[in-house]
Amino acid sequence: MTGGESRFVSGAFDGRTLSEAWPAMPVEWTGTRVPHGPKFPLLVKFIFTEEKLSVQVHPGDEYATAHERAAGGCGKTEMWYAMSARPGAEVMVGLKREVTRESFEHAIAEGSAENSLERVPLRPGDAVFVPAGTAHTIGAGLMLCEIQQHSDLTYRVYDYNRRDAQGRARELHVEKALAVLRFGPQIGGKVEPVKVRRGGIAKTFLAACRYFSTEKWEFGGRISVATSGEHFELLIVIEGSGTFHFSEGFVGYQPAQVWLVPAALGEYRLEAQSPTSLLRTYVPASMDDLARELTAEGVGEAERSRLVHA
Repeated sequence: MTGGESRFVSGAFDGRTLSEAWPAMPVEWTGTRVPHGPKFPLLVKFIFTEEKLSVQVHPGDEYATAHERAAGGCGKTEMWYAMSARPGAEVMVGLKREVTRESFEHAIAEGSAENSLERVPLRPGDAVFVPAGTAHTIGAGLMLCEIQQHSDLTYRVYDYNRRDAQGRARELHVEKALAVLRFGPQIGGKVEPVKVRRGGIAKTFLAACRYFSTEKWEFGGRISVATSGEHFELLIVIEGSGTFHFSEGFVGYQPAQVWLVPAALGEYRLEAQSPTSLLRTYVPASMDDLARELTAEGVGEAERSRLVHA
């Protein structure tokens, strides 16, 4: 997790929460080209579902700035990586092409909102991109790693008529949802990953936009990599264990840990004691810089068009 209350367990900010440390981080940590706003820009979550979540949508930055300043004024674009999935597990992402505002309002009123969404079966290793304005829900039987803009703005349109222990239904936000929903052609859904192998790492590029770029690394033994100085990186360990070596020493890593790698760290090593897979994510300096970085990694122009969303 990279919520504000997440706490550093090593390094220069050992013992401090992320909300305490982020405002004090020098450019050597944040990067020379990452906007240093009041909140850490990325939120990483692990989601475990035993029942369907509500049908919902998140606003984009423009709407959030105009209407949700008290809640931070930040929109929410996100992606999911399926760490595990029971047979038949699925998510629903994006409205069907024929769905209109009027037909969706009618579906909400009659309790059939999910029938307006596209069903997306998931298997372990699949990734889904969910841009702001995209209707979605997550089904049962999934363990997901979610990477998103650091925002909690969610507009629920349907919650399956569930009630809490006091018999109260959760609040819905239908009017706000209808104001931000994307009708017609959709840009979210399961991604077509691009795979390359560089420096002993099998890299799978999953999704990229101006808020985050995410790839999966799989490796065994020892690998050496280096930061660019332009942006910090997050390494999210999915499987495996080993040690993280840098100039001042080394520390062990294991599944479900999130490592913040300072932008100016330079070269570092990862030594796997068991086969390791992790997600690397960062905030691109710009869309042009993102394109250059992907090109340098061997991702061609046609492949970038599948991965990169404006």
